[in-house]
Amino acid sequence: MASKTSAAVTPSGTAPWLKWTAVGVGAGAALASSMAGVVSGMALYFARQIVTPARNRDENLDILAVVGSAGQQSVILPATEDTTVEGTYSLYFQRGAGHARIGDIRSYVPREGTVERDVEKIYAGNLGAATRGWWGGAVYPSPGAMGLAEEEVRIPVEGGTAPAWLVRADAPAQTWAIMVHGRGATRAEALRALWPARRLGLTSLVISYRNDGEAPSAPDGRYGLGMTEWHDVDAAIDFAVSHGARDVVLFGWSMGGAIALQTADLSRHRRRISALVLDGPVINWIEVLAHHAALNRIPAPVGRLGQYLLASRRARKITGLAAPLDLRSMDWIARAEQLTLPTLILHSEDDEFVPIGPSAALAAKNPAFVTLERFHRARHTKEWNVDPQHWESVVERWLHAHLYGRALPGGKVPGQSSATGRP
Repeated sequence: MASKTSAAVTPSGTAPWLKWTAVGVGAGAALASSMAGVVSGMALYFARQIVTPARNRDENLDILAVVGSAGQQSVILPATEDTTVEGTYSLYFQRGAGHARIGDIRSYVPREGTVERDVEKIYAGNLGAATRGWWGGAVYPSPGAMGLAEEEVRIPVEGGTAPAWLVRADAPAQTWAIMVHGRGATRAEALRALWPARRLGLTSLVISYRNDGEAPSAPDGRYGLGMTEWHDVDAAIDFAVSHGARDVVLFGWSMGGAIALQTADLSRHRRRISALVLDGPVINWIEVLAHHAALNRIPAPVGRLGQYLLASRRARKITGLAAPLDLRSMDWIARAEQLTLPTLILHSEDDEFVPIGPSAALAAKNPAFVTLERFHRARHTKEWNVDPQHWESVVERWLHAHLYGRALPGGKVPGQSSATGRP
């Protein structure tokens, strides 16, 4: 869920307002009014957008100019809420075939509505010929681009095999990190955690899962918002255990956080899961979907009807879901006392896609197991992009304490230099 889409993602269970919605639907059908038809159509569209993977990204950012020669280039872009935030990001172009790493802001002219930023590296494509693209947080295209040795492995899952990157620790590791990207993103989103995991002596497995464009699609071709995807994470734990892992740490971004929580709750390997590290996670789908309904100016009753359709067995033919989605079972605020794994949440105060409120509520209700680290100006799942040294040091200090039973001396991170080891 790392990327912004036109609608949110959320199934609803059996909350009281769903009964009210069901009554409203029945009344509307009885009246057969045109207004009821419009409302029902909007709700169905909202519901289907939530669970239908987008196969093509919207190139919604103009590339105004590329300045300078190779190795010393900058790019001029429209000034937006994303492009004017300090940090390191990606600019994708040529329908995703092109990819550039974008760095520091050189100049920002609010009255002209433009910003000029450094082009740190072009991984693919001809940026000078590009006119439109999209902004992203997945900075590196592969572990190799980070200077790390990678192996491409295939994990057996329902319907075939799913590709994953295996990045081995320097020495054989009994603890593995399994990294789960978000909705609409790819496994490249999770590469930001590779260096911290490596410095802690962990072997990392960066996975794909159903409907993400790399792994086999689910039979219904729909997102399960965590209710189905966790099976693919379970298969990744199978792989890790069969290759020497004794236990695992699950990392999850956005919807990947919801998937990690489902895995920790339902996996046959749950006793092997030693900790969770969640970045901008979905803690409560109902709140996230309500937020997206408001963001898209969808009336609240229509949004609730959309949630009802996702949860209804009778509505499967129109939503396309093989089985209804029980959002209530994924409300970790209501289930706070059931979360008994050490959990670190990193979340930005201004996350526009998955608001921080549910993360804060979970940490407040379960302080014995949940630690919340707040970031600022990072927006959705870009905490690392804004301040990679802080993100990595928080993750490493916290994980070191939970994996090895002691804090790092002097607050230092093992093996970390001022450059944090990144190219």
